[in-house]
Amino acid sequence: MSRSQANLLLLAVALIWGSAFVAQAEGMAGVGPLTFTGIRFLLGTAVVAPLAWREWRLLSSRDTQPLPRDAPGIAALGVLLMLGAAFQQIGITSTTVTNAGFLTALYVPLVPLLAWLILRHPAHWSVWPTSLGCLAGTWLLSGANGFDPVAGDLWVMAGSVFWALHVIFVGRIAERLRAPFLVACGQFLVCGLLGLLWAGLSEAITLAGIRQAALPIAYAGLVSVGIGFTTQVVGQRYAQPADAAIILSAETVFAALFGFLLMGDRLDANGIAGCALILVCIVAVQLAPLAAAGRRALARRTQ
Repeated sequence: MSRSQANLLLLAVALIWGSAFVAQAEGMAGVGPLTFTGIRFLLGTAVVAPLAWREWRLLSSRDTQPLPRDAPGIAALGVLLMLGAAFQQIGITSTTVTNAGFLTALYVPLVPLLAWLILRHPAHWSVWPTSLGCLAGTWLLSGANGFDPVAGDLWVMAGSVFWALHVIFVGRIAERLRAPFLVACGQFLVCGLLGLLWAGLSEAITLAGIRQAALPIAYAGLVSVGIGFTTQVVGQRYAQPADAAIILSAETVFAALFGFLLMGDRLDANGIAGCALILVCIVAVQLAPLAAAGRRALARRTQ
């Protein structure tokens, strides 16, 4: 696969993920946020399961398959995934698709910041100005006059912390196991089951409601979780890291675009400025370390 083809695949992933915010908002007409999350990720499990089974057989033939002791780590990923997805879904019930898309993306600068706090990994200098920039963008987006964000904004921002923790630990576990589809399938399954268990304790689940929300659930589960994740894995095997960073960040832009076209979302000047500032910081915090690494590599080759 060529670099341009891989980039087009990643652009499709960003479009899918951005448009899924609309499906998540529309699905709330029939079911509660936890029911939606649980069913969504179980559908995603069904999509990834054949790939996980194929990967298991391949690894078993080499005697390198994950062991029972690896199960708690995958389960922990599922818990983080469920908390991030559930908080985001709860937030979408009382905020706009545009806000949800940009505020979810706060996990990007949070990843190096939390990795520094938790794992003591050195943080690139770009983390600090971009984190401040994201805070300023959030202030503008959520209401600059006194900063009075709606409850949904706060839920989505809280969820971004769990998304960031998930990104940190999924990278470590996936790198150690070298079984991306098995890890994905396992965490999706845990996320879906926990989401439905939580829903059963706190929400009224009806067959009529599930039927009403069937199309949004199917899109968010089969397309966003299942197809989106799989396509991302394929695309990032052939795309340059810098390309992937920029293209996948376009998810926020697509969320705003679909929110504008399908949900009637409108932003004032402060909101537009906040979105632009968050997007610039998201791209910068991913590209700055890559640019520095490229300069170091070039310097080594010229010595």
